[in-house]
Amino acid sequence: MKITRVERIGEAELLQRFATTRLRGHGQPLIYQQAKLTLVRQVDPASLYPAQRYILREDHQRLHHLYLAFREREIDIFNLDGGLFFWLADDTLPGGEDGPIPLMPPVVELSVEPDGRTLPLINDGMHRVYTAMRLGVPLNIVLASDVPAEYPYYAFALEKGWDEVVELEELADGFVKKTYRDPAQYKSLFRDFNAVFEGIQKQRKQTNPAFLQA
Repeated sequence: MKITRVERIGEAELLQRFATTRLRGHGQPLIYQQAKLTLVRQVDPASLYPAQRYILREDHQRLHHLYLAFREREIDIFNLDGGLFFWLADDTLPGGEDGPIPLMPPVVELSVEPDGRTLPLINDGMHRVYTAMRLGVPLNIVLASDVPAEYPYYAFALEKGWDEVVELEELADGFVKKTYRDPAQYKSLFRDFNAVFEGIQKQRKQTNPAFLQA
């Protein structure tokens, strides 16, 4: 893995761009227009709550390798004061580079759960949080608070937290990734971060049962 270029964006631009995030449904409102977005530093990754039941080992290992590669450039990818885009050497592509690839702090939303608790729920960056936790290092996050109650995150926090998360080589058919608030139309509450930073949300294999494919 060879990093050929890095471009940074500052905290103000990072938050301004995340403020343009839209929902996939409900008329695609700007979900954070009335919310408060803050870059919070030195957060214990174990204190954040997952909604997703799995980690892909390949993605975790790739992030670990990125962490080491960026350390050679004296950049701590878990301690960014904003975000960055980077390019990797790839002789199979025109120009010999793959990029720009976004690398931003995870997005965490204060989420009201069925038991009445308000929890810091991971919206985007599950693998980044997990990798930081495995490395035993704190990380910076983008924290969203005061999100409109009518547009909660589309899945609940896992009842057993990180104890319910499994590390997988690949996703098996029938694996239910999350517990959805509205299984009939769960994607309507999906936060479209890809429209803000293209490529930040990877397209994973569809494994949910047929009634959850819509």
